[in-house]
Amino acid sequence: MESLNLHLEHLKFGGGDAKEDQIIESLSGILQALTEDKHRTCSLLIESDVLRTLARLLQSDPLCAVKTAQVLAEIAKNEEMKIPCIDAGLVPVLIPLLDSRDQEMLLHVGRAIGRICYDNNDLQEQLVRAEVINSLVRIMSEYPDNEPLVRVNLLALSNLADLDAAKEDLTKTRVAEHLVHQLQTTNHHEKVEIILEVLQTLAENDTLKLQLVEAGIQEAVAEILKRLQDSSKPEDMCSLKAASDLIVSLLLGDESMQQLFAEGKGAIYQNIGIWLTSKHTQLQLTGALAIANFARNDSNCVRMVQLGVVHQLLDLLEHHVENGDVSVQHAALSALRNLAIPVANKVQMLDEGVAKRIQMLLRSDMPPVQFKLLGTLRMLMDGQADAAEELGQDLMLLSRLVQWCDSKDHAGVCGEANRLLASLIRHSRSQEVVKAIQEAGAMKHLVCMATSEHAIMQNEALIALAIASAIDLEIIKEEFKEASLVQNIHKLLQDESTGPEVKYNSIGLLCSLLNSGDLRQEAEGDEIKETLEKLCGHINENVAKQALMALHILNGEQSFFEQ
Repeated sequence: MESLNLHLEHLKFGGGDAKEDQIIESLSGILQALTEDKHRTCSLLIESDVLRTLARLLQSDPLCAVKTAQVLAEIAKNEEMKIPCIDAGLVPVLIPLLDSRDQEMLLHVGRAIGRICYDNNDLQEQLVRAEVINSLVRIMSEYPDNEPLVRVNLLALSNLADLDAAKEDLTKTRVAEHLVHQLQTTNHHEKVEIILEVLQTLAENDTLKLQLVEAGIQEAVAEILKRLQDSSKPEDMCSLKAASDLIVSLLLGDESMQQLFAEGKGAIYQNIGIWLTSKHTQLQLTGALAIANFARNDSNCVRMVQLGVVHQLLDLLEHHVENGDVSVQHAALSALRNLAIPVANKVQMLDEGVAKRIQMLLRSDMPPVQFKLLGTLRMLMDGQADAAEELGQDLMLLSRLVQWCDSKDHAGVCGEANRLLASLIRHSRSQEVVKAIQEAGAMKHLVCMATSEHAIMQNEALIALAIASAIDLEIIKEEFKEASLVQNIHKLLQDESTGPEVKYNSIGLLCSLLNSGDLRQEAEGDEIKETLEKLCGHINENVAKQALMALHILNGEQSFFEQ
């Protein structure tokens, strides 16, 4: 350490009289000492207060400046030296050196800045304000073949890109083109990982998403997945997941998603079939999520169904039905549900037996899968009377729905099971369906659903119960009595927090129930007449008219409605 002390004294006190070769010799001495005993060397550097001298040397003769930057890059590797480097004012001195045309200088300065500012949000914001982003992109564009320099710039972008201001600055550069080029020209695992990490962060910004797509990122990523799809190496699986995640992020933007779809001719869509049948669950998941995201647009949905994507998803689901991956099943069902939104698709999907094929998942014990399955079936049934009538008499389905309606641990599954029951009645308007649901013991669940805290579910239940009552009140009135339906309706009507639509549908159901002598007696005994009289003055005109109608029925004035 004696020689180090001499070098430090020479640098500190030699001043401007020192010759260039002497300065470089002393700087080399510091580098040697760091390799031999970095902790002791760092302590001596702090004690000697030589860092301010190094800051001055950065602005001196170019050869000395490059060597000084190298020393600082090595010093900054050590955690205990970060604060002393900051206190010595090194960062503001280093930043202008990023405009240098000396590649070795750029390499050392980039490393020094990156190490000093790592995990320091204030300093990183300072770098962005100093327009470092432009310098990083320029360096990458001017020296694309200098691997060490490109790597330093990628790491810097990785650290800074989380900042919104940095992303905003990047939108004004050609960073997308340069990153895509770097990704296309490397097979090196670590570099691919760094680039994908940067791209994932940039893809959080909608403008950058679009720029990446316009630069052809999709072809580059698809090529990576193709290259890795037969591998099982852990490092390749990391890259495969990162590339897959990037695809999904790019699809979250509406404009970028449409550009990627390209009428079903884009690179992502063209590879979906391969991914869905891959041995890698990650690729299967990516394929299903890609379809689900493309299906946010109705015209895309119609096109994909025409292209036969539905049965690819169903084949994937069948592959996972026994002890399969929950995420894949969830994503595939989400895709099917989205595809079923356009009316034209519902008809085609039902004609192709989709409703029957996805019922294989009824035996699933996984709540996320159950939840998505129920939502998909409900979407398929919407407005499709024949399908609703067929499913509404499926004993296995009804048995499972009743079981899920009783689920206390999973409110989402319980709610969707109830909504599907209501949907089967509403869309089929079939006596056979009403009878099948009654025999399955499910009517009580619809009565309970009518008192849900969610207005949408309340209305769906009330309308379904009213339809069922109008179709065949006699076979279901006993269940209504056991479930205290009349009393529940009265509570809804009395509750001032009940919305107008719920009150309107509650009174509509009540009108149907009054056709039963037993239920009419319950209504009279519960003094519902007084509540209806109050509602005749309701601020909502429809509720007031409905209440007046119910009063006339309750009073036996049928002629009022026959006029």
